[in-house]
Amino acid sequence: MTSIFIMTFFIALLGLAFHRTHLLSALLCLEAMMLTIFISLTIWPNNLSPSMILAPLIMLTLSACEAAMGLSLMIATARAHGNDNLKTLNLLRC
Repeated sequence: MTSIFIMTFFIALLGLAFHRTHLLSALLCLEAMMLTIFISLTIWPNNLSPSMILAPLIMLTLSACEAAMGLSLMIATARAHGNDNLKTLNLLRC
């Protein structure tokens, strides 16, 4: 069961590394990585210490904040540049 979650995390990481044409696909890969960590923390609560029992809830909250911030950056980028292609963006230019 552990190998499934590790494999899912690394597939999402490979998707982030090799499939970087649009900002939305990069955000989806980041969200898949966060959800894999959340599900693995939720399934194995016996392995967590009592002080870490709120870790899945904190991880889910951070994942929602990351998704909201990423989508707002994507909307701002699409409005400023006309598209969300990562290859056409020059981050050094103001």
